[in-house]
Amino acid sequence: MKKPLFPVVIVCLLCCAGASFAGDVVEIKEKMFVAQTNDVYINPDEYLGRTIKLEGMFGLDPEMSPPLYYVFRYGPGCCGYDANAGFEVVWKDKTAVYPNENDWVEAMGVLESYEDDDEPYLRLALTSLAVKTERGLEQVEQ
Repeated sequence: MKKPLFPVVIVCLLCCAGASFAGDVVEIKEKMFVAQTNDVYINPDEYLGRTIKLEGMFGLDPEMSPPLYYVFRYGPGCCGYDANAGFEVVWKDKTAVYPNENDWVEAMGVLESYEDDDEPYLRLALTSLAVKTERGLEQVEQ
């Protein structure tokens, strides 16, 4: 009697998906950065309340009030700026210090939703934000 291939396929898919799940932590890896980030935005109910860990460039929009902080990578497109992928990040402690713009960081935080002008948004409520010396790929394809 042949054994079904189904369990092997599932294991392979999980190993190759680009994100690892350790307990309640979702780690978004470089290989599938855009795809995994998109999955969070498309299926937020599956991720809300879970801890997400990712690396990327630190960005800010100082013209927003309060300033908008985010961790991202450039996505596919003709100019590298057409489809950026990442998350807004925020420290709950209003006195927390943020890194410099364009620093390479590792961010970890709990995914939460909020509304601004009656529009829903997602962000990571940070539990850690560390500047790294070694940079990953700034532009990712998938």
